[in-house]
Amino acid sequence: MAKGSVRKKGKKWYARFYIEDESGRKVQKEFVGTESKSETEALLRKAIADYEEKKFVAKSENITVGMLLDLWVEEELKPGNLSNGTVMSYQGTVNRIKQYPIGNRKLKTVTADHLQAYIDFLSFGGANPDGTTAKALSKGYLRLFSAVLQGAFRFAVFPKRLITFNPMQYVVWRGKKEEYELFSDEDGETASTPTLSYEQYQRLEDFLKKKNNPALLPIQIAYYTGLRIGEVCGLTWQDINLEEQYLTVRRSMRYNGARHKTEIGATKRKKIRTVDFCDTLAAILKAAKAKQHKNRFRYGELYSLNYYLEVKEKDRTYYEVYSLPRSEEVPEGYKELSFVCLRPDGAFEAPSTVGIMCRTARKKVEGLEDFHFHMLRHTYTSNLLSNGAAPKDVQELLGHADVSTTMNIYAHATREAKRTSARLLDKVIGEE
Repeated sequence: MAKGSVRKKGKKWYARFYIEDESGRKVQKEFVGTESKSETEALLRKAIADYEEKKFVAKSENITVGMLLDLWVEEELKPGNLSNGTVMSYQGTVNRIKQYPIGNRKLKTVTADHLQAYIDFLSFGGANPDGTTAKALSKGYLRLFSAVLQGAFRFAVFPKRLITFNPMQYVVWRGKKEEYELFSDEDGETASTPTLSYEQYQRLEDFLKKKNNPALLPIQIAYYTGLRIGEVCGLTWQDINLEEQYLTVRRSMRYNGARHKTEIGATKRKKIRTVDFCDTLAAILKAAKAKQHKNRFRYGELYSLNYYLEVKEKDRTYYEVYSLPRSEEVPEGYKELSFVCLRPDGAFEAPSTVGIMCRTARKKVEGLEDFHFHMLRHTYTSNLLSNGAAPKDVQELLGHADVSTTMNIYAHATREAKRTSARLLDKVIGEE
């Protein structure tokens, strides 16, 4: 019989109990309960009963690929080189894999052919289990799925010893071959990274201003700085120097689907960077700060303040974000944050709500049918490169790992820019 206990952390009670894994080791499982000790004890008794009823499944011959993936997440995705954002991406990928037939297949029956067929499905697209059509995944997503399956099957071989070899080692990516039209009438122009013209950006800005929508400020900041959506929403006023016109990118905001919490954490590259901005954005930020000051008085006790709470779970630290009205007592452990992007009532503007507004604009604003928030980052980069900015400087402003990433993704010159570059040779010849 599994044994367990409850303990209080902050205002909530946590329950934990020990189970035996497939190799006979004692493993602790802990979960958050409620603010009531008796309710948490009841949840613990139910969890132990469920375990006792289902523990026969832990025998290696009964384990499915989906169960292996859950076990891998539970035991392997621990603090170390992986950020909370990476862990969250892996968890989301695991949940997607489990929705497909491969997730229900018994681990001991899985062959390289099964896994190859699944990777091919992700690479080329096809019919989903629910009958809908799945599009081919991008290379970035394919790498994510491959990394999860590689890691989980290596884990199954060692240290779990559930199988004797890793079938994923024989799986390859078989992307679509590009067709080459030898006698085509096309002019050879390649598709460029999608960007917004200034006129399109103005239409977007006007649309949001008319609706008085709080997504306006995040979109303006991204257009003039190239920040990612989570980085924009994670900005605080302490990160912005209005006098010298630069901001410091320290953190990113994201929604953790596995924990059902909005969190702040490190940026994608886990590096702090400084981004200078222009007079136009400086004026926008000054106006936004003044408006927030007015709203604070206008809403009075109903105005919300924003906080983060440090939470430790399974040896990993999370920073949860909360908004509370000024009239509400601040719980123990809550620390205030002065976010830049706010709703009129003072509550923080989350990436998810900004994303919803971007999808609305895509439907409502003419010429923005393909718009998404990340296009603002593309546009910022394209504007800098096409106006003579040094690629190395652009790389540092964007926070890319190296300059080749910047150039590979964004250096798709326009027809006119390429024509101008080619004609530079005329100037060289003319000077001789």
